Amino acid sequence: MRIALVHRDLHAVTRGGIGTLYRALAPRLAEATLPTVTIQVVQPESGPHAAMGGSFFILDFAEARPIAYTELLDGAIYVQDPDQVSSYTMAAKNVQETALQPDDSLAFIRSLLGET
Repeated sequence: MRIALVHRDLHAVTRGGIGTLYRALAPRLAEATLPTVTIQVVQPESGPHAAMGGSFFILDFAEARPIAYTELLDGAIYVQDPDQVSSYTMAAKNVQETALQPDDSLAFIRSLLGET
């Protein structure tokens, strides 16, 4: 399953106008129709959450332990230690609980794009 968490202020920081916003968000609406994709929008007014330090990915494999991946300014880190991966997993769950529900998230994205 792929879960995309989109920060609600994306529309406020996009400097390229509505065209750039549309190119950024319209594909997310298409992806959301896939059975393996869930999209949730994080509301800043919900307060701090566990992933405010930056984006990361948890990679699950059928025949191996999960790992976490995060990018840095000058590289990337693959986290393999099970305890550390658990911290990333807990952070992801916290953000999911903080974010809008999937249906509300898609409605919010549609409203940004002027769709109903």
